[in-house]
Amino acid sequence: MATILKELFNAEFKLCDIGPGQTVAVLSEGDVLRDYAEVSLGVASALGAKVIDVNLAVEHSMTASERIANVGKNPLSDHPDALRQCCEADMVIDHMLLLFSREQIAMQEAGTRVLLVVEPPEILERLFPDPALRERVEAGERRLRNAKTLRFTNDAGTDVSYTLSNKSILTEYGYTVTPGRWDHWPGGFLATLAADRGVNGKVVMDVDDIIYPLKKFVTSPIEFIIRDGSVIEINGGGSATEVKEFIASYDDPRAFAISHIGWGLNTDCQWSVDLPGIGMDGRACYGNVLFSMGPDTEFGGQNDTPCHLDLPMKNCSLMLDEDLIVDQGRIVPPEMRIS
Repeated sequence: MATILKELFNAEFKLCDIGPGQTVAVLSEGDVLRDYAEVSLGVASALGAKVIDVNLAVEHSMTASERIANVGKNPLSDHPDALRQCCEADMVIDHMLLLFSREQIAMQEAGTRVLLVVEPPEILERLFPDPALRERVEAGERRLRNAKTLRFTNDAGTDVSYTLSNKSILTEYGYTVTPGRWDHWPGGFLATLAADRGVNGKVVMDVDDIIYPLKKFVTSPIEFIIRDGSVIEINGGGSATEVKEFIASYDDPRAFAISHIGWGLNTDCQWSVDLPGIGMDGRACYGNVLFSMGPDTEFGGQNDTPCHLDLPMKNCSLMLDEDLIVDQGRIVPPEMRIS
């Protein structure tokens, strides 16, 4: 396994242009993913970079699956010197999961590029990125950047519209060479935010859509009534009850805010909730629509609630202005489509 990891990380770090003249900080906590951290340090050093082992000694370490259910909070906030080391590096390899955190934003604002790596080896290998995936994602980014509105529908009753703004667009294609840019290995989707109060309509998740971080299929339709950018009603049977209970456990009304919206472009992903890891297969699956609630700081917003729901939906149609991008789960624009 160590040899496979070294080969995978070596290929990934070459995609990220890690080499001489660069400083790479490898961030981890306690013993969690310590094997990943050691491989990262060894491979980056072998490629000629200066490496810094930023390993935080913490009393209660959290796995990536635990942290994805409580995003934005991490022990780096209690270690200013470690944060400074990360901000001064050219690149941070994040084995802790800083997603939606102020610390990650501080690194990016300092010009540091950040790569999140927390998925198990079999997921990293099967969903290994390539420049063709980057091209498809960036083609989607160009379309999204020029759009004023986004609307998506499905046969279960979804019809919701987003008024788009100048909020940032998140692209994930699995590696990063751009200063200040974050990515996640593996990836394969893009997303953005609506303007403030700019989401209205109804979203109906159908049977076999996915609920993250619960890693469960929807077993009975869930209806979300949305007004001015917030969910005002959640209706349905057992699956709706599970979602409402999950949100209620945070006791935070900001959890009802609509977060990002986007679509998946990774043809290697599987529509499954039984795979190990935090669920990138469902999030990035080719032709999905990824509807999300909760925090938006990753996109320049101010909502830092720790309650984050990613809700990938299949068989949806998505339009940017008058252009059909996804047609009942099929990608339409040729520059994003796989034959």
